Amino acid sequence: MKKGNKYGVHRVIEPLGVLPQPANKIDNNMDEIYDNEILIDVKTLNVDSASFTQIEEQAGGDEKKIAEIMLDIVAKQGKHRNPVTGSGGMLLGVVEKIGPALEGKTDLKVGDKIATLVSLSLTPLRIDKIKEIRKDVDQVDIDGKAILFESGIYAKIPTDMPEKLALSALDVAGAPAQTAKLVKPGDIVFIIGAGGKSGMLCCYEAKKRAGVTGMVIGLTHSEKSTKRLQDLGFCDYVFSANATNPVPVLEKIEEITKGKLADITINNVNIPDTEMTSILCTKNDGLVYFFSMATSFTKAALGAEGVGSDVTMIVGNGYTKGHAEITLEILRESDKLRKVFTELYA
Repeated sequence: MKKGNKYGVHRVIEPLGVLPQPANKIDNNMDEIYDNEILIDVKTLNVDSASFTQIEEQAGGDEKKIAEIMLDIVAKQGKHRNPVTGSGGMLLGVVEKIGPALEGKTDLKVGDKIATLVSLSLTPLRIDKIKEIRKDVDQVDIDGKAILFESGIYAKIPTDMPEKLALSALDVAGAPAQTAKLVKPGDIVFIIGAGGKSGMLCCYEAKKRAGVTGMVIGLTHSEKSTKRLQDLGFCDYVFSANATNPVPVLEKIEEITKGKLADITINNVNIPDTEMTSILCTKNDGLVYFFSMATSFTKAALGAEGVGSDVTMIVGNGYTKGHAEITLEILRESDKLRKVFTELYA
């Protein structure tokens, strides 16, 4: 059996020497695995929201064309990295084989159901058949195989909730976990895209951390998501607006906060051009967390400079220590949120 690199460099075809994520093409041959790889029998792909939205728009909403686009991406790259957004998603599957070099280094065994917590944009993937596309939840059921590298992180699917429910939450686990780290008692927290999957989790965690002396403000994009978030009761204020139009949103935030603006802004949207709304609505020594993969960090950096804003900006790292446990625990703590997630995603 061939020896592999911890970070999967041995799978890179082009250009040589780079890591799998930025690579243009990687080896997705599953006939033989390397000694430090885990072979997964894939059941479901949970496509990144920004990526799925772009693919759906490109396909005009047609499921057959969505499938063709996804198959073409994997055929060309050996992985599912959207060439427009650069993002991927994650997967649900069953452990089929474990390389001998991982003996004693993993708690996994053959037959375990897992969700990978690394992006599909770096995961060797083979799609044999697309079985079902669920456009409302960005999930695609397939027959296929994938490789988890030695450095790859994962979560075992818990037994106290449905697989699809756990998968939908784990897909965005970095956002609520980072919220838990960043928000302090008394903070004013502004969450953009608050009515979506990651947004609702962040609202719950922000309210929990900011406490009674803090304030959580949620920006939604539709009447349905506004009402849903209001009914959940995690936010002190909820309003609907176009996050790509920064000035009207800023005026609303100034009104709600009496001119203080947000201590922390968390951006969860799946569309571009919301960078300046995040920056303008955050006070000068505040912090902006861009979880959205639709973010242009050039626009954010130059835009902040252009308006003289001294905010600290954090890249939306999808991983932070304990993020899977934190996110699944939210669904255990909040019956209301679990009910909504079950209705929407499971």
